[in-house]
Amino acid sequence: MTGATGKVGKHIVSALTAGGHHVRALVRRPEQVSLPDGVEVVRGDLASPRTLEPAVRGVDSVYLMWPGIPVEARVVETISALAARVVYLSTDVADLAEGEQATSYHQEIERQIRASGVSWTFVRAIDFATNTLGWADQVRRGLVRWPYGEASRSLIHERDIADVAAHVLTSDGHDGAKYLITGPESITHAEQVRIIGEVLGREVRWEDLPPDAAREQLTAAWRNAPFVEARLKAWASFVDSPERVTDTVERLLGRPARTFRSWVEEHADDFRRGT
Repeated sequence: MTGATGKVGKHIVSALTAGGHHVRALVRRPEQVSLPDGVEVVRGDLASPRTLEPAVRGVDSVYLMWPGIPVEARVVETISALAARVVYLSTDVADLAEGEQATSYHQEIERQIRASGVSWTFVRAIDFATNTLGWADQVRRGLVRWPYGEASRSLIHERDIADVAAHVLTSDGHDGAKYLITGPESITHAEQVRIIGEVLGREVRWEDLPPDAAREQLTAAWRNAPFVEARLKAWASFVDSPERVTDTVERLLGRPARTFRSWVEEHADDFRRGT
């Protein structure tokens, strides 16, 4: 397990241990983490590929998430040499044909995994519902200013991502699968804010932030101008063409994906106290 203490990873660990599976967690600072009893914790860092071999040796399957650091080919090389299969948490990216240039680290890692010879499954998750906690300060003030209020999103609950990943890690029939997983419905930004307010029991208004103002604010906050441009372009497209919704979670798990409202109900206190 990489990312075992993260928003998704901690739920995967819980699901795997509850199912009686032995889990080995790769963490940078073992002395600072608290994981369920029985989890084997080993020191390692994806940014330092030489630390991976002791962690991967002897495991059957690897859950790989990438923390946005520069891509290092030795990570995939080490995993493919020592493990039977890898489940990679990706996003909604297009497959690359031979010779095409990757435009994101997700595409590049997918390319490396597919070329490695290891058995693989890609769990391509749409944007996480937990990203709306970025509005927490504005929610407490009663007004959210953000671009493209009519952009319709199909945000997914992090526990649905975890349940899918745990299922794929512990069952057969997923070799070479590329699972796009989403929430069960597409809801506009403005509607998301209304739902948050309803759950919190207070009025939270929406105000469209002009794209130029959003570009300036987000570039200052995120310090990644190309990423900001990509986000603004995507949100603009979701106004006329809502983000797609799949039934993949239900097909794999036999139950519907959790709704955005249910996610807000679970995280209401996070909005109240901020992030």
